[in-house]
Parts: sequence; structure tokens; C-alpha cells
Amino acid sequence: MTVKKSLDEKLRSIHSDPYGSREFIIADAKDADMAFGMSAPGVTRAGLLPGSPGGEIRHKTLEEFRDQIRQVIDQQIVDIVLMSASTCEQMSIVERRFDNSPVTAAARANDATDIHLPRGGTVHTEPARPFRTAHIDHIQCGHLDCSIEERALGTNLGLYSVTFVNDRDRDHETLTRYKEFREEAERKGFRHFLEVFDPNVPNAVAAEQLPGFINDLIARTLAGVTRAGRPIFLKIAYHGPKAMEELVAYDPHLVVGVLGGAAGTTLDAFQLLHQSKKYGGRAALFGRKINQAENQLIFIEFLRHVADGTIEPEEAVKAYHSALYRQGITPHRTLDEDLTLHTNVMSYERNSTTISLPADSTVPLKKEKTV
Repeated sequence: MTVKKSLDEKLRSIHSDPYGSREFIIADAKDADMAFGMSAPGVTRAGLLPGSPGGEIRHKTLEEFRDQIRQVIDQQIVDIVLMSASTCEQMSIVERRFDNSPVTAAARANDATDIHLPRGGTVHTEPARPFRTAHIDHIQCGHLDCSIEERALGTNLGLYSVTFVNDRDRDHETLTRYKEFREEAERKGFRHFLEVFDPNVPNAVAAEQLPGFINDLIARTLAGVTRAGRPIFLKIAYHGPKAMEELVAYDPHLVVGVLGGAAGTTLDAFQLLHQSKKYGGRAALFGRKINQAENQLIFIEFLRHVADGTIEPEEAVKAYHSALYRQGITPHRTLDEDLTLHTNVMSYERNSTTISLPADSTVPLKKEKTV
């Protein structure tokens, strides 16, 4: 018996009743190895090699990272697990982890230069240039030139990212590469969701015009794309209630999701999800917010509770801390500190423009810099 995918069920519900459906999609973004490399899995206090003395703080290994992914898949709470193509191959083709699971596998289908973030690197500070490491065939079957039958071996969902910098030649190149990707994807039966990053260079557009700039480019970019080639949903920075409502009202079938950005406090994560849903958002894609949690599985449970409206963000933080204490896990922050709204980074870069989430969602969002 084939297990229904929760993503597909939720998309059907949303499109059948755009204003009445209460469904909300949660994705765990475990693709950071395509941005940060070896530091993507986070840190642990243990020896580097099996059997070596513990106590030192080091980056987790790729296998430790993948074991976390296995646990998230087996938990069956998130709707999507987004991975690099190599990890997606291991989970979906080699281990067949998604065969009898309601969770959908997805792979990062491109990796433009604004997410090239090695230690000491500076490429990400220059205007983004499009680039793709993975070929759609590799995501679908693990090698080039898949046969028709082989295309179902892996996954048929990928994340494609674009970054507009308000420069004619660079934005033309970005649009051209996205067009080429869409054409290839349509021919191969490959679905995608579209990530639209804010400009990765300063002063590309006036701060007060940034939300409108992004919304207009989304509408303009997709206006020429017919149903067969459109993304199944969006992943964007949350620019506040007004910008979210404007985008959702423009086209209620344009399923809008928010990106999580930096880890921040637990209230940052829960409040971001809560606010985006309140103003029309239908999805949240959290990477570092999940990966840097004290316990990823417990954190995901409370993300789902907030998304389903069974608990308010502040109460969810308190309940999360209680759950950690019951498991003997020491929180990263005190409860009072974790109940503080901080910031949410708007790109992969840690030292970038941020937007504060106010306690009162009717207060305009304030732009500020991280330190």
C-alpha cells in the first residue's frame, strides 16, 4: 500500500479552498552542506574518530548529520526534508527511507554564489551569480541520462533559488538560468519550489521598497510561466504582515512559505511561523532553527503544534523547556532569554541585514544589523 504524502494532501486542500484551508507545510532544510560545507551539521563535544577521547568541541561528521536526518524522517512530522543531492541519493535511493513515509524528499537543485560560504570565503559578498552543481537526472536516479523508469528511483522535487540584485545584466542571467531549469524540469517531470532571496549586496534597493521589490519580481517572473512550469510554492524572507498579505491576496493559489534564517531564540522561530500563517503564509522552511535546537525532534513537535494552532508561541516556548528538562537536556538559554524576540537573518550569511519581529505584530518591522 502506497503511503500518501502529506505535502501533496496539503497542497490539494489549499488549492481547493485557498481562504478556508488551515493546512500548513513544514520543511526541515538539511541542505546547508551546500552552503557552509563541513560546519553545516553543527558542533558536538566528542572525539573526532570512533574510540578517541571525548571532551573537545568539533563539527559533527557527515554521518552524524545524516543520522539526524534519518531521525527526522522517521518521526513523520515535517512534510518535507530538503537535502543536498548527495544526501538525498543516500536517503531516497540507497536506503529507501521515503518509500513508506508521508514525508517528501527534496534536493537543492541549484547553489548560486550567494550561498558559497566556506570559512574565510568572501564570494558571497559579491552580486550573486547563478550556478548548479546537481543535474536533475542525478536527483531523480543518481546518474546522468535516466531512463523513464529510473526517474522514480530518487525524488522529483527540488529547491531552486534566485537572487535579484537590481542590475540588468546580472538579473537577466539569473532569469535565463531559471528559465532553462524550468524547461528541463518540465520535460523530466520534476517539480520545484522557488526560493527568492533578498539582494545580497547593500543598497541594491531602498530598504523601504524592499518588500514591494521582492513581491513585484515574484509576480513578474511567474506571470510568463504557465501551470506546467510553475513552482508548487515559494520560500521567501518574511517582510511583515503588509507584504505577506499583499502577495497572498494577489494570487491565493501562490502558496507562500517563509525561510527561517539564523537560529535565534526559540520564540523567534515559533513567532515567525505563527505570524506568517496569521497573514496568509502556508509554509515554513527552517534549517538552522531546527539544526541548532537542543533536541531537534522535540523542537519539531512544537513547531507543528504552533502551525496547527493548538498552542501560542510563548506557551510553546515554556512547554518546550519543560520537555527538555524532562529529558535531562540543558537548554542553550534560560527560559526568560528564550522568551525574548531577537532577529531573523534574511539570507544564509550570518552577518547580514536582519528584520526584527515585534511582540505586537501590528508594529512595523524595523530593519537592523546583526553584530
